Amino acid sequence: MYTPEIYKDEDPESIRTFLKENSFGILINQTNGKLCATHIPIELEVNADGKEILQGHISKLNPQAQGFTENDQVLAIFTGPHSYISSSWYDHENVPTWNYIAVHVYGRIKIVDETATIEQLKKLVDKYEANSENPVRVENLSAKTMREARGIFGFEIEIDEIQATKKLSQNRDDHNYKNIISELEKTENPQAIAVAKEMSKCRK
Repeated sequence: MYTPEIYKDEDPESIRTFLKENSFGILINQTNGKLCATHIPIELEVNADGKEILQGHISKLNPQAQGFTENDQVLAIFTGPHSYISSSWYDHENVPTWNYIAVHVYGRIKIVDETATIEQLKKLVDKYEANSENPVRVENLSAKTMREARGIFGFEIEIDEIQATKKLSQNRDDHNYKNIISELEKTENPQAIAVAKEMSKCRK
């Protein structure tokens, strides 16, 4: 991922937090000579050796999974808030741009067994049911319903490299930086407001 130095995020804790909060990603690989991509939850976890990995699952009917045995190299892309930045918000003439946060994780994928897949499902469901009024638990699902789990492959991705971009107008002076935040907040657009919040955290 092309990232000018000023926009690189090299803080492991910042990246870790981002991945946990924005875990619906895009898994990309090459299958039969073609690039394939699937939009799925991909969770940052720690394996038995204490090493951070990515975990997820994919349908056995998805042809993308065929490529995992041919070439285990994959790319997982995670995106956060993003917004158009109008150059009318500056006190000088310039070009419009786009602010955003994104993380690319490169690694090697492997399919896990059925037991590990079910454990992954339990963690995933528990995470997203935590605030539900009547939380669903995998352990409480009927045998009939759980037969559907046979239709998926669980996987783990051993992380080789992480590239993180946090493009939030770091190249602007304090006056223009504050004005961008103010203008983003006026839009009432959730994405724009989220970018404004991230910008506020970066520069007090």
